[in-house]
Amino acid sequence: MSRPRAVLAMSPEAAEAVLDPVALAAFDQVCDLASDVVLADFDTATARAALAEAEILIIGWGCPPLTAEVLAMAPRLRAVVHTGGTVRGYVTQACWDRGIEVSSAAAANALPVAEYTLAMILLSGKKVLERAREYRASGEDPGRWLRTSRSLGNFGRTVGILSASLIGRRVIELLRPYDFRVLLHDPYVTDEEAWELGVEPVSLPELFARGDVVSVHTPLLPATRGLVSRELIDSMRPDAMLINTARGAVVDQEALAAAALAGRVRAVLDVTDPELLPKQHPLWHSENVLISPHLAGSQGNEWGRLAEHAAAEIALWSTGAGFAHPVQRERLDRLA
Repeated sequence: MSRPRAVLAMSPEAAEAVLDPVALAAFDQVCDLASDVVLADFDTATARAALAEAEILIIGWGCPPLTAEVLAMAPRLRAVVHTGGTVRGYVTQACWDRGIEVSSAAAANALPVAEYTLAMILLSGKKVLERAREYRASGEDPGRWLRTSRSLGNFGRTVGILSASLIGRRVIELLRPYDFRVLLHDPYVTDEEAWELGVEPVSLPELFARGDVVSVHTPLLPATRGLVSRELIDSMRPDAMLINTARGAVVDQEALAAAALAGRVRAVLDVTDPELLPKQHPLWHSENVLISPHLAGSQGNEWGRLAEHAAAEIALWSTGAGFAHPVQRERLDRLA
């Protein structure tokens, strides 16, 4: 198996997170890695020398855009392997025009997001956070569990999935062992494909009207900005839960805040718009809303999975078989 010349390109912060000794050793097994060079800026003599030799770019968060000018400095470049999810902002039209093959670790990054979503679905069914807060405040006898409402629990609940993206599909997969009814709305998935996934295809209004939980996994595109509208939020069942791990701007946050403060719905938000909500925003002041700091995706030891994924892609590509997880230009407009 040939060992292509590879160059790393990402921000110093991304390099510190992803490129630990284990990751570097994995890359060293499959390519001739210029391990002492991590490019965060392509406009230097070091960068120009490294790009001139590169056959593969291993990129990460903070990589500068791969413009036509950058590609002109990399005449031998044939492939780009991203150690993160979306390649938006990094891979430009010039890459596609040149026929450069592109791979992403989006599938690997989908797993922790799906795990987070599953955890929140299960916790929400038992109302764990709310009941723990009440228990701490009241100190009531825990024996009252025999008097809980039949609306509480995870048996036979209905979970709505908005978008069969990579993450949405992983959530569907993780939900299979549980006693849930799972609905799906995705305009790009046929009814037959939905049933093959083991879910019921429904319209967007039906997804929100029927779901005890609605989990948002649609990418932020011009057509999806504000997709989760006031009308949809107001149609949700009393005490339903909205989970958003996609992008904050997909949801009408003002409508969600009004519904949550009124006690009509609950929400778990790992993303908001803007990313850091102002402290005076009403979502911070609703006991029905949990806001986490965009932590659902890969963090900590989960970065190792991304590096392993990238190394496996390079190994496969080097055999001439192409990538197992290629990014296709024609699908990029509807990917996260």
